[in-house]
Amino acid sequence: MSGPRSFAARRLLLGAVQTVAVVLLVFALTEALPGDAAVALAGDQPDPARVAAIREAMHLDRPAHERLADWAAGLAHGDLGTSLTSGRPVSGYLADGFGPTLLLAVLTLALLIPAGLGLGVLAARHEGRLVDRLISSVTLAVYAVPEFALGVLLVTVLALKLAWLPPTAVGYGTDLLGHPAALVLPVLVLLARPVCSLSRLVRAGMVDALASPYAAHAHRYGVPGARVRYAHALPNALAPAVQQLARTVDWLLCGVIVVEALFVIPGLGTVLLDAVAERDVPVVQGLAVVFGVLTVVLNLGADLVAHRLTPRAAVAA
Repeated sequence: MSGPRSFAARRLLLGAVQTVAVVLLVFALTEALPGDAAVALAGDQPDPARVAAIREAMHLDRPAHERLADWAAGLAHGDLGTSLTSGRPVSGYLADGFGPTLLLAVLTLALLIPAGLGLGVLAARHEGRLVDRLISSVTLAVYAVPEFALGVLLVTVLALKLAWLPPTAVGYGTDLLGHPAALVLPVLVLLARPVCSLSRLVRAGMVDALASPYAAHAHRYGVPGARVRYAHALPNALAPAVQQLARTVDWLLCGVIVVEALFVIPGLGTVLLDAVAERDVPVVQGLAVVFGVLTVVLNLGADLVAHRLTPRAAVAA
């Protein structure tokens, strides 16, 4: 028991260090953004006195280390800050954009897991044969297409030429679940590359496991082939698949900016783009910290699950 507990303790400590690093890095990067939020808020022809008043009201005239200390203290109490342009809490922006992004993420994952595992297992079962070559070729080709290019292609064919689906989510607001047709194209674009990655990881893991000595011994002792594949080979393929799923969930929940911009979906990615365009530093900082901490938590969970699925990793850890 000491091995798994020690591994978990080290990963938790590393996660805490990474969280602190995320906070410092986000503050440093937003400080380095070009332009001045006070000048942007003052209008097209800002008066120096008005700019100075805005800087004082927004505490922008204080030293960076003091603003960092105040901001970090607020984060510790769950306060992400207040928007410079609207005066709204940053958490309100997060709440506005989280629903559409979460819906896209859930739908994508609901299709990704069975499709990725199923294709990977199917390819591994038929290693070297036509089915395997076909799946490997198609997944490689689809993975090579960027999300934006795939989205434009699907919109052009399925929405504009065939008129089967709406090209964007304009007019639907955040009530996307009430208009499922508007979700089809975004989900297809989001699903394309992760399915390719997951299926290829599962295939490679199963092929390696089926070629290992213990699989050969199992066959010699008369263990059925299905049991060798699904009770012994598949679990070995699940550890890297879990880590890939964690990266995919992180990518989905942290605002898939390209897809949301292409289909005009008011999710977290759109909120972040608008905040950057308006030089709304607190919103950018708050969202970036949430994204960064979410990345740390998901990868931490994936490491713990992968370690559980492959106990032999404890030897190397």
